[in-house]
Amino acid sequence: MKPQVFRSKAAWLFGWFWMLFASWNVWDLTAHGRMPSALIAGAVLGVITALVFVMALRPAVVVEEGGVRVRNVLRNAYVPWNGVDDVSVTNAIVIESGDTTVRCWTPQATARERVRAAGRAAKAAKSANKAERAAAEAVGARTHADWVADQLTEMSRSRRENSSGETSVTWSPSALAAVAAAVALVVAAFVAS
Repeated sequence: MKPQVFRSKAAWLFGWFWMLFASWNVWDLTAHGRMPSALIAGAVLGVITALVFVMALRPAVVVEEGGVRVRNVLRNAYVPWNGVDDVSVTNAIVIESGDTTVRCWTPQATARERVRAAGRAAKAAKSANKAERAAAEAVGARTHADWVADQLTEMSRSRRENSSGETSVTWSPSALAAVAAAVALVVAAFVAS
């Protein structure tokens, strides 16, 4: 089974746009830049790129055969299906597993998204079309985060026998490497200037 990934598409697209922009700027700095100003500009670019990587490209909820993997900004969490006690949504999806609480960085349910969903539901409920009214009642004022939480709850019930592994929360090596590289660039820029 191919893992199913839930993430913010807008953040993901922005992140890849930024990576292309940063790559072009790195080429330009190495081809035409002069020291130490090129190193200082490279350090600023490196810090912003590290932030974009950990905050826009990394965060995701990955549904796997044996459980759900949550990639947050600096940490990874894994909860097997039989370890999922509760899935709820506040402004973020929260997965409870024993004493462990995992807050998912994405997808989030913002106040603006909740207001829009409530407006769509109210508009459809006033419609003369019975099908639209039925759909509005079924969906209600639900956001994408609510839908993902419902999917996770359903999967935790139906896939309990396929569970594998144990609940764990660990630091992300790729996120820590990105932060360390950004810090190293800043230190090198200070030393060179």
